Amino acid sequence: MIKIDVKGCQSFVDAAKYESYVNKALDAFDTLDSEKGAGNDFLGWKHLPSEVPASMLEDIDNICKDWKSRGVDLVIAIGIGGSYLGAKCVIEALSHNFAKQLKHADAPEVVFAGNNLSEDYLAELMDLAAERNVACIVISKSGTTTEPAVAFRIVKQYIEERYGKQEAAVRIVAITDAKKGALKTLSTQEGYKTFVVPDNVGGRFSVLTPVGLLPIAAAGLDVKGLLAGALEAEKALAVKSATNPAVVYAAIRNLLHSEYGKSTEILVNYNPKLTYVAEWWKQLYGESEGKDGKGIFPASVNNTADLHSMGQFIQEGSRVMFETVLHVEKAQRSVVIGSDDQNLDQLNFLAGKHVEHCNHMAELGTVLAHIDGGVPQIQIALEKIDAFNLGSLLYFFEFACGVSAYTLGVNPFNQPGVEAYKKNMFALLEKPGYEEASKAIKQRL
Repeated sequence: MIKIDVKGCQSFVDAAKYESYVNKALDAFDTLDSEKGAGNDFLGWKHLPSEVPASMLEDIDNICKDWKSRGVDLVIAIGIGGSYLGAKCVIEALSHNFAKQLKHADAPEVVFAGNNLSEDYLAELMDLAAERNVACIVISKSGTTTEPAVAFRIVKQYIEERYGKQEAAVRIVAITDAKKGALKTLSTQEGYKTFVVPDNVGGRFSVLTPVGLLPIAAAGLDVKGLLAGALEAEKALAVKSATNPAVVYAAIRNLLHSEYGKSTEILVNYNPKLTYVAEWWKQLYGESEGKDGKGIFPASVNNTADLHSMGQFIQEGSRVMFETVLHVEKAQRSVVIGSDDQNLDQLNFLAGKHVEHCNHMAELGTVLAHIDGGVPQIQIALEKIDAFNLGSLLYFFEFACGVSAYTLGVNPFNQPGVEAYKKNMFALLEKPGYEEASKAIKQRL
């Protein structure tokens, strides 16, 4: 289970105020636990780790085996927002940094589409597909969301032309609504294997549904370990306590925001494998809390690289931020710094030390410097980057997000603001039914 340490905030906050925010977070915990708060019809994620059916995992495994028997070495996963970020963050975290260059071939490479409308990106994706043996996972509850629908139309046509419609039907898997929608209708017509996007799980909370699990399994990664770590977190975080890590996180971040004007939270990592965990986290908290004129703006940095760029601003810029540092206690590999007779780089004082020791000292030195510079520090620690610990971390962030948003006083599970750009885009694209909107928006240009 992950651990949380807020000692790096003590010099910035009043102890009595912190205690009052812990009590607010405990009230929010009760709201989440009772499942009677705003958005309570989207709480299916809470018990996913303990309720994932063995039959679903078996179906996922059978698809992976079938694609392997067909020689599939490239899986195109199509989705946007939570329909790709969860899978992407797990795959990036658990894969070898240089798997592509080493040409590890024990599982297909999973690439993502439908998360942008870049023509260059799609054209280059099809260049890759032409060189590989392809299968596709398409993720959309409706089947009409523009970005994934455009990508799927192009990829589907390519697979059918290359392999034929009968073979395409076993190379395309849809994750969609159980009963309705364009993608469900098409899947029934074409005979695609389908998995259900649960009605009571929003996209940004869906990593432990087939939305995340199928692409992760297709990449050859440890789905059962991921679920086991999430299950441990589900059990631990269900206990109401002032020391519950989710309560502590919700309390301190809301205190820093509401009482001390800290409007930006920076998620910091010191391992590039966690870069997309931060991208997933930004959607989770940004979409859950950023509404009603409220919310903490979620940002991220990748250290130590960003210490040579964003480090200056964090150290001495506007004092509107606090940092949440992802601390990894143990490296998975061992690299020791050697000695050099000339010592021109003046690094012999590090001879015999592990690189990760240097990384930890850079992290500790940065935390102290940023505290001195006026930036409160929260630490979230995980033992190592593996499936179990990653599953625990993801579930922690999900549960803590619910507690934090209720503490803030917003519905964690809706996202009314995301429709605004779509209406403008459809009007500009002259989608049928948007004629009046098209006229109005063109007058503004």
